[in-house]
Amino acid sequence: MNTVPRYEQSLRAMYGLRRFGIKLGLETIGGLLSAMGGPHQRYRSVHVAGTNGKGSIAATVASILTAAGYRTGLYTSPHLVRFNERIRIDGVCISDEEVVQDYERLWSVHRGKREPTFFEFATAMALTAFARREVDWAVVETGMGGRLDATNVIRPAVSVISNISLEHREYLGDTIRQIASEKAGIVKPGTPVVTGVRQPAAREAIASAAAACKAPLYRLGSSFRFRRAPSGDFHYYRKSTRWRHLRPSLQGRFQLENAALAVAVCDLLRRRGARRIDEDIVRRGLAGTRWPGRLQRVSDRPLVLLDGAHNLQAARSLAEYLRTEVHPRETTLVVGILNDKPYAEMLKIMLPTCRRAILTRARTERALPPDRLDAVARSRVEEVRIIPDVGKAVAEAIDGAGQEGAVCIAGSLYVVGEAMEWLASHPLGGRRFSLDFPEHID
Repeated sequence: MNTVPRYEQSLRAMYGLRRFGIKLGLETIGGLLSAMGGPHQRYRSVHVAGTNGKGSIAATVASILTAAGYRTGLYTSPHLVRFNERIRIDGVCISDEEVVQDYERLWSVHRGKREPTFFEFATAMALTAFARREVDWAVVETGMGGRLDATNVIRPAVSVISNISLEHREYLGDTIRQIASEKAGIVKPGTPVVTGVRQPAAREAIASAAAACKAPLYRLGSSFRFRRAPSGDFHYYRKSTRWRHLRPSLQGRFQLENAALAVAVCDLLRRRGARRIDEDIVRRGLAGTRWPGRLQRVSDRPLVLLDGAHNLQAARSLAEYLRTEVHPRETTLVVGILNDKPYAEMLKIMLPTCRRAILTRARTERALPPDRLDAVARSRVEEVRIIPDVGKAVAEAIDGAGQEGAVCIAGSLYVVGEAMEWLASHPLGGRRFSLDFPEHID
């Protein structure tokens, strides 16, 4: 059966939906799922919110659960190359045929007062797919928020809030406390909450939400701790639990904290009935985590790195990695940024680690024109070029880097996705790139 035309038609219809909708809330997705018989109630789940790191945490928790032998669904956003990446079971993307099947079933039952947004519809597809494939666990990453996020229809075994910084102010609020309160909307009555939030105002907001729901709160630094080891791994501590020299597969010092939060979640699940999880399973799950496009090394000569780095905190983490792990190589930054991001501040953080910059633009209406980035870039690096096409920008950067140079592609996951797609089909000078695409079952 040839599903390609129907697959493309389904995606076009979904992409034609509103991005956020007229009014955020849970009524529309609740109606969709109710019409499907409540698929999200047929498995246990973990809900992950936060500003940065939530995708890495979700991927790591899912990898550990899979290593333990549980059939595990993972829902994340956005995708890098193909829509199917958003919905995975045991690390494998759902098929094109499944996308079509779930799209058609959900669209046939839609009778709400308003048309669902793209994210609402995609979330309903994921939660339906997990039930159809009879997963034991689903790990679900929020979109931009928490309280009114479409994913907040689930009733998880554990809620996770990674960290908080200022983002999406038009939807979430203008202060750290307001944003933390919105993210803390995922807290459910009696459901444990694991968090790595550090700012006093954000911590107070999350503690208040947990207290109101009588939800046990597990905070990094008090309920559990981690310590970096000189070897690059980390030690995890919680009461009588002492797991030493845990090594995540994801690169960057900041990923150690994300890994520690994921381990704390799985430690908590273990104590609440997921008996297959033990120290060896945690090690295997950490080693097996794959999260493409996030500080991903795809070549050594030249060094080529892919990193979304789509907001201020992510830009800081990337800059730290380039300073400590890549310097003194001459680095070219290929960068494109979306129009709702603080592009000037992001460039000022990232560019001092580089010798030259190539400004580009992803194929989305949200992308900033490269000439908007030009003035800031020229004040920070000695050589700047504008190449609007991402593939051509990547080719120019790699050709100019030489064997000993470095290329970093960053600023937006849309840019990273287009770079991955281009590299997969355009090996340069016979070079092949270790792209580590999510596996598909087609």
